[in-house]
Amino acid sequence: MLHVNDLTCRVAGRVLLDHATAALPDGARVGVVGRNGTGKTTLFKLIAGDLHPDDGSVSIPKGTRIGRVAQEAPSGPEALIDVVLAADLERAALLKEQETATDPDRISDIITRLIDIDAYEAPSRAAKILSGLGFDEAAQQRPCSDFSGGWRMRVALAAVLFSEPDLLLLDEPTNHLDLEGTLWLQDYLAKYPRTVLVISHDRDLLNASVDHILHFDNGKLTVWKGNYDAFDRMRREKLALDQKAAKAQAEERARLEAFIARFKAKASKATQAQSRVKRLAKMQPIAAVIERSVVPFRIPEPDKELAPPLIALDGVSVGYGDRTILHKLSLRIDPDDRIALLGSNGNGKSTFAKLLAGRLQPSSGRVNKSEKILVGFFAQHQVEDLNIEGTPYDHIRARMPTANEAQVRAKVAQIGFTGDRANTVVGKMSGGEKARLAFGLAVFEGPHLLILDEPTNHLDIDSRESLAQALNEFPGAVILVSHDRHLLDATADRLWLVADGDVRAFEGDLDDYRRFILSAEGSGRASKKPGGGTGKSAEAAAKRPDAGTLKKKIAALEELMGQCAQELARIDGELAAGGGFPSKPQKAAELGRRRDEVARALSEAEETWLAASADYEEAAAA
Repeated sequence: MLHVNDLTCRVAGRVLLDHATAALPDGARVGVVGRNGTGKTTLFKLIAGDLHPDDGSVSIPKGTRIGRVAQEAPSGPEALIDVVLAADLERAALLKEQETATDPDRISDIITRLIDIDAYEAPSRAAKILSGLGFDEAAQQRPCSDFSGGWRMRVALAAVLFSEPDLLLLDEPTNHLDLEGTLWLQDYLAKYPRTVLVISHDRDLLNASVDHILHFDNGKLTVWKGNYDAFDRMRREKLALDQKAAKAQAEERARLEAFIARFKAKASKATQAQSRVKRLAKMQPIAAVIERSVVPFRIPEPDKELAPPLIALDGVSVGYGDRTILHKLSLRIDPDDRIALLGSNGNGKSTFAKLLAGRLQPSSGRVNKSEKILVGFFAQHQVEDLNIEGTPYDHIRARMPTANEAQVRAKVAQIGFTGDRANTVVGKMSGGEKARLAFGLAVFEGPHLLILDEPTNHLDIDSRESLAQALNEFPGAVILVSHDRHLLDATADRLWLVADGDVRAFEGDLDDYRRFILSAEGSGRASKKPGGGTGKSAEAAAKRPDAGTLKKKIAALEELMGQCAQELARIDGELAAGGGFPSKPQKAAELGRRRDEVARALSEAEETWLAASADYEEAAAA
């Protein structure tokens, strides 16, 4: 399906791909992995033709439809459902042509093709994708311009998924999703019927959704079969073998060189020495790959332990202005709590985090907490709020105005910026470096309670592992909001669901929560209580398209049946007028074949119409 042939590409004078070669089979679901800055996004641009290599080539079969999430999020007055439907260019073109076509043969061809591509089922399929990404039925009818940039990027993702390209390229698709959307996407990609390449640092997605790994390392590409855990295990085993072989070779080289040095001047040993010179010349060096270590995350311990509870809420309500988001909360946070907040975006997770951090004041009720409590708070907006003209040194110096130079430099190094990196301007940093700096500032004072809102968006897999280790070593309490299930599994021991204006314990683990989200009951995106009595009628309704969609489908099918009937009448009339064309058997055979196709299309349309009519009556009565 996809062949990378001796590919070399330089960007800004830096070699990202150095005579790299790889071949991916048709229908493979491939996780593209490697440290930040190794060239993963550059490869996508080369595949799509946005960049041209310095040498080598990327080849894909002619006519392959490539799909990528648009860089510009849709923002016009069109309804979300219409934006997604428009992504199927063939369907949109056929429906438009059907409105003006007059040639009977062409009309028949259009009808047949629309049936072949399930064009009349498209609105239901588009609605399911949008629902999986967090848009309920009402939101799907609203214009794109009503939504923020992050939500519009979800619409762009929905559009490319709906178009079902032959080669789907996804670059960090979970960055704009919550955990619920990420779980849905994992399930969707695992069943995707064509070829997928997905750049991701989400270990759980790479385990659940892919069957191959394409690994970037030192300008080379290596294809591994299996999910991320299988790749990680096999690669570590190979590294160990390579290092062992490299060590043995170094020892052998040293023995040969010692023999040559000792005996090359002796006539009696000249032949043996020359033989060893030849062996040494033929010895191909084995590269002992040295893993680049990740700078660890460090969270300073609080100076003094506090008695439990750290925070106690008593009938607290909170919101923005006149709008209350969370109602009458009565909860407590203890010093050893490790709590993950679940619930789809918009239900109040960030509001709850800001309440605990003291960034929002309650509209009613009481928040009881120690006067000496220190709260560390990290949110994605803090990454964007960094001074782009400043350096890590500047940011830390502002926090330590009376400290000497050595103390400031030591603190900067502690958060991961040693040597010249301490003087790198933020505007020139990678997303991961900015996140590391913002995290270091959030934990600067040694908090008793650490609140993290999506801390992994810009971190690669190894950095995420380092963060998980730091959180597990941290003795204080942690409140965590993240779409990275692997991080939640590794660090959280309690789950709280934020939904319906409430925050409550979720009885179960993350596997239970995944099943809840992907079930018919979970179609409300964690706005219903697990097992909360939605009932069989609600489950059936969740699977059935809404009445408006069904009505449009019925009208389209009735028009289709009318066109098929007209085409059958035309063919029968032509056959009758020609008396069966005894002198033109080829024409008679062609008309007969054409009649069979139209009759089959009419039969299929009638069956679909009957089923849609029954669904419409049930939906209208509900």
